Amino acid sequence: MSDDAGTPLPSAEPDDDDEEVEAPEDAASEAPEETARPVSTAPPRPAFKLSTFLYVFLGMLGLWMLIDTNARNQIGGALGTSPVHSGPLYLAIGFSSNYLLLTMALAGAVEMLVTALAYNFTTDWVKAAKIQKWSSAFRKVQMEAVRSGKKDRIAALKPHQERLTRLSSEVSIAQFKGMAITYFLLILIYTWVGLVIADANVVQQTISLGGTIIDLTCNVEGSSCHSGGLPIPWWFLIFSLYTVPFSMIFRRILKHVWLRRYVQKQGLSGLAGGSA
Repeated sequence: MSDDAGTPLPSAEPDDDDEEVEAPEDAASEAPEETARPVSTAPPRPAFKLSTFLYVFLGMLGLWMLIDTNARNQIGGALGTSPVHSGPLYLAIGFSSNYLLLTMALAGAVEMLVTALAYNFTTDWVKAAKIQKWSSAFRKVQMEAVRSGKKDRIAALKPHQERLTRLSSEVSIAQFKGMAITYFLLILIYTWVGLVIADANVVQQTISLGGTIIDLTCNVEGSSCHSGGLPIPWWFLIFSLYTVPFSMIFRRILKHVWLRRYVQKQGLSGLAGGSA
């Protein structure tokens, strides 16, 4: 009995020590849950794109030039309009205003070349061709469904129509980007040509067109610069006629080059050159 009394009874302190040792592990496991913060679901901020900035800037600049005549003339005049007020473009193709028809032809070529490059850069020709083919096929199926008068067939085509509309809008938006460049360039070159002709003397403004002597500043079908005819000067009509063939030629060539590179990149070099 004395021995039993002398031996200390087991206490709960070792258990408490064990709990104290294990407590940091539990606290460590629970700590991340208490300090964790919800992940932000806000969409990421769009990155700055230099190309988008240039599209918007040129588009706004073209709109400003269209509205403000003074600004349009100042920007166009900076390219040079006469030997006295010379500039880079006038030095290149002005020819001292002695060959205005040649100047207009070269200016139209420069305008349409830059225009074709802009459209070729922003347009996916393969995607545009596919969407055009799909649209043609879809219209036939849609017309057959409408003629059948079955609502279920018409409803089944609705998802395909929505997808086709979305793809078509993507191609249109890409082409609008090219229009921002061409819109500004169109106003600039037309303004420059008009200023060059206006600053030329009377002899330089007079040309022979089909055996008829005309003044480039006179209105079309008008006997003089202030009577009758269409309210369009001759130089405007002639310059517009120059731009049409240049536009068709440059766009055709650049599109063909783009498609050939696409064929080579996709490993389809076995196709004939004209089948691109």
